[in-house]
Amino acid sequence: MKNGTKIKLAVVILAAVLIGGSACHRPQPAATNPPAANAFGWELDGGQRGRISDYKGKVLLLDFYATWCDPCRAETPHLVELQQRYASQGLQIIGLNVGGEDDHAEVPAFAKEFGIQYPLAIPDDEFVDQYLGLNQNIPQSFIIDRQGRVVKRFVGFGEASAQELDRVVESTLAQSQ
Repeated sequence: MKNGTKIKLAVVILAAVLIGGSACHRPQPAATNPPAANAFGWELDGGQRGRISDYKGKVLLLDFYATWCDPCRAETPHLVELQQRYASQGLQIIGLNVGGEDDHAEVPAFAKEFGIQYPLAIPDDEFVDQYLGLNQNIPQSFIIDRQGRVVKRFVGFGEASAQELDRVVESTLAQSQ
């Protein structure tokens, strides 16, 4: 690698860390046309289906994660605390495991380890493609207002993004009442 390329790579990595924290990389799927809004969703424990429209009237935080992803693991205690703090005001977090088929079996132990009280689910592939698109880095979180509109997307997790996540959740809860 030439020195110029090394410097450019170092600048890109530093910029990513400074603006949002860190993220894990997932393999990128082939590009697809996004499906109609709300056409897909996720499967909850026990086979029950969920979709964004099921949560109208609540502020929804969709968190795309994997149990093996270190930034996802760093983010999880923050999400657990957010759910506890704001559930009574209408916040609902849904954890969506995108760690692959092998990772799905790890979800119960992950939930127990972190004391997760919010639902954990497996999203439809089309739903993942619709939301993550070509940026498959995780964790990714989406704040969705009480009317089902995406307010903000977060990629990665770090101290700065945690503070911004709190601010957006609080603001969205206050605006939607």
